[in-house]
Amino acid sequence: MSEEPLFVGVSKGNGGWVAVLFTADGFEGAEVFDGIGGVWAAYEEVAERILVDVPIGLLEEGEDERPCDEAARAVLGPRAPAVITPPTREAARKRRFPAATRAQQRNTGRELSREAFERSDSIVTVDELLQEVTEARPVFAEAHPEVCFRAFAGTTLDHEPALAAGYAERMRALATFDRDAPPVVQECAEATAGHTVAVHTVVDAVALGYTARPGPGELHTLPREPPTDATGLPMEMVYRAPEPLA
Repeated sequence: MSEEPLFVGVSKGNGGWVAVLFTADGFEGAEVFDGIGGVWAAYEEVAERILVDVPIGLLEEGEDERPCDEAARAVLGPRAPAVITPPTREAARKRRFPAATRAQQRNTGRELSREAFERSDSIVTVDELLQEVTEARPVFAEAHPEVCFRAFAGTTLDHEPALAAGYAERMRALATFDRDAPPVVQECAEATAGHTVAVHTVVDAVALGYTARPGPGELHTLPREPPTDATGLPMEMVYRAPEPLA
């Protein structure tokens, strides 16, 4: 592995956590991990930035949603439903859906979606890492793949990533950002051989990796001035674009 600073995009799929690595000069490789702790253990000495497609910064209570979720839906157009409302910190730690949704209702007055509950384990593992390992906080940030693709494409996308049309849309968006993106995706797919990882998870990780590394445009956040949660974690989504998304 290169000793240069690494910029890492991580996407959680059913087959594990796919990490795509870039240096400032270009693509470095890809690996699959069982957990986010393995990602941190592998790269903590060299990672400049790690972007994950898992909510960071959780609400404890209140009727309002996280501002970053609302802002992301506003820029995604037809893909707005891809942004889930994550559980509160208490609800995320419940092991069974009935208990989790009761906690969500008690904390926010809203029900918890099944999709959000199914992401609870991933959310908790990232949250616990950032609560327990303070030096990881400046390195990790949340990035939603759909927001990253929206920024690369310069327009909204129409199709779900698991569909052929959705794959084509996202590959066009990546190629718009970097014409060498298709072979990078191919190399990442080959690197994940032997793992049960969906192609769209690999493509998502590539998008986050491109967002993390220095390149065209600048890093922006949704919202532009993100608030922090009760533990000091920013509630934001990072993306790369020449100008802030409107």
